[in-house]
Amino acid sequence: MRKITAGLFISLDGVVEAPDQWHFPYFNEEMGAAVAQSLGAADTLLIGRKTYDSFAGAWPEREGEGGEDAGFAKALGDARKIVVTRQKLEFTWRNSELLDGDLVDAVTALKNEPGGDIAISGSVSVVRQLLAAGLLDELGLLVHPIAVRKGMRLFEEGESSIPLTLVSSETFRTGVLNLVYAPAAESSDGAGDDDAGQAAGEDEARVHLSDS
Repeated sequence: MRKITAGLFISLDGVVEAPDQWHFPYFNEEMGAAVAQSLGAADTLLIGRKTYDSFAGAWPEREGEGGEDAGFAKALGDARKIVVTRQKLEFTWRNSELLDGDLVDAVTALKNEPGGDIAISGSVSVVRQLLAAGLLDELGLLVHPIAVRKGMRLFEEGESSIPLTLVSSETFRTGVLNLVYAPAAESSDGAGDDDAGQAAGEDEARVHLSDS
C-alpha cells in the first residue's frame, strides 16, 4: 500500500494560513532540504486548488529558467498532480488532473494503486479530512518560532481527539522545528508494561492538576 505524507508550515500558535506572510525570514538551506526530501520522495502530489494555483504559477517558470532549483521544479512537473476542488480547471502544468469523486473514497483507491509515495503540501482541508479518516501516514510540521495570532489554524474544534506519535524531530539554526508525526497505534486489551506505566503517569498528572 502506498504511503501518504503531508507537510505544512505552521506557526507556534498553530496558524497555517498565508505562510507567505510570515514564513520567509526563517527559510534556509536546512528547510529547503527538508521540503525537497518530503516532496522528492513522492511520484504523486495531492493538493488543493489554492496550493495548485501557487505551484503552477511559479515552478514551471523556474524549471524553464534553469536556475539552481530547476531540478526540483522538473521533478514537481514530472510528478502526477491530483487537484482536490469542486471547480472546473483548465490545467496548463503538465501531468495535472482533477480528483474524481469523493475525497476519502478516491484516496483510499489511490493508496491501493501501484506506485510510490503520495505527498501533500499545504492544502489544510485535505490534510484534516485524511487525518480524520485514518488515511494519512505521516504529518510533517515545520514549526516556526513566531506567534502569528490571526488566521486559520491546523486543527479546528471537534468532538474527538486525534492521538499522534512523534517519529522524528530536528531543530534548524533558525529555531524552526522539523517534526514528523504518525497516527498513534491503537491500544489492545493485552496492554503491556509500557501502557500500564503510561496510565500511571496520567493518573499522577491528573492528581497534580487537581491540586493546583
